[in-house]
Amino acid sequence: MTLITDPFFYAVAIPAVLLLGVSKSGFGAGFGSLAVPMMALAISVPQAAAILMPVLLVMDVLGMAAFRKEVDRRLLAFMLPFGLIGTLVGTALFKLLDAHLVAGMVGVVTLLFLAQRLAFPPRPDQPPPPRWLGALLTVLSGFTSFIAHAGGPPVNAYVIPLRLSPLVFTGTLAYFFFFINLSKWIPYAWLGLLDGRNFLTSLALLPLAPLGVWIGVRIAHRIKPELFYRLIYAGMLLTGIKLVWDAWG
Repeated sequence: MTLITDPFFYAVAIPAVLLLGVSKSGFGAGFGSLAVPMMALAISVPQAAAILMPVLLVMDVLGMAAFRKEVDRRLLAFMLPFGLIGTLVGTALFKLLDAHLVAGMVGVVTLLFLAQRLAFPPRPDQPPPPRWLGALLTVLSGFTSFIAHAGGPPVNAYVIPLRLSPLVFTGTLAYFFFFINLSKWIPYAWLGLLDGRNFLTSLALLPLAPLGVWIGVRIAHRIKPELFYRLIYAGMLLTGIKLVWDAWG
């Protein structure tokens, strides 16, 4: 059993993993959902998702360590059960749904959210989103995270209007996705995605994980909140366009 040796695969996988690491630090959040579509230029979506599993686990641990004091525990306790429900739905439907179609759905939701924010800019006195909407978006996040590691845009659509500080935003989502990604290991093994070749390829990409997170953490601690959220919007816009293009282009 050998790892993937195709040079084109690494040409797209290396920047994808670095981008994912930077997004895990909070800086550029939203861009991380591009990792699987980028790798899918060289391999299938399920295989790309499987290869990224160990890499994601290392990134999640590094992100939690970097932002361990910056967590909204009440928000995390609210979101986590719904996110885990989403992974259960993803497990049940994984073999029935086309991953590109699911990614396209995520792209549409992302672009609709951005259009809503552009057409109706938030007011300083605007109340936070209703909890039922938060529950729905968080279930969708867990589901799309399971199918294609694209859970960022749906949960961002709920958390961004809460106006958390950049560090609390990042820390809370770092813990959220650690538990979501941890819950996917047994289902991924059950579905036959964690084979030896994928795991060896993951190990080859693993050294890039701390590098990407380190770059993002250094920037996240120095960035102004206004610019931070503008970059998130930019990441979500590019992600939405890319996911829709892949599904229906």
